[in-house]
Amino acid sequence: MTNAAPPTEGKTHEFTTQSGADTIEVGRKLVRLLKPPQLLLLQGELGTGKTTLVKGIAQALDAAEPDEVTSPTFTLLHEYEGTRDGKPVKLYHLDVYRLEGERQLETLGLDELLTSDALVFIEWGEKFKSIRKRATGEIVITSEGGDKRKITVTLKE
Repeated sequence: MTNAAPPTEGKTHEFTTQSGADTIEVGRKLVRLLKPPQLLLLQGELGTGKTTLVKGIAQALDAAEPDEVTSPTFTLLHEYEGTRDGKPVKLYHLDVYRLEGERQLETLGLDELLTSDALVFIEWGEKFKSIRKRATGEIVITSEGGDKRKITVTLKE
């Protein structure tokens, strides 16, 4: 696993992982970079490890063990409660792939989720202009063959 941080628009962090376990470890490390409230686009093709990354984030927050974190593809939203620096944190993991328009998106109540203690990760959120406008950053996971992944995290300043 390697780590580099070249500056771009906002602050960018890059990680390369060799396995699912590495991806979980990157998720654990990311928690130190994230300060609620955050709404992050979680981008990557099917099977690149978006949920695997959230497993590490949830574990670092003491919100759930990795095997308790599953993809919200059919439920749209999973909610976990954890702590960060001794303070309560809500972790929301959404998958909006199955939604077809802004009207359907409104039924999720994103505004209610984005409280001062919330970390919100939205898979396929780039499909929606309203989510892109509210996002405070993005995480892009790309496959580099086999189990190797490149994870690029860009946080707005």
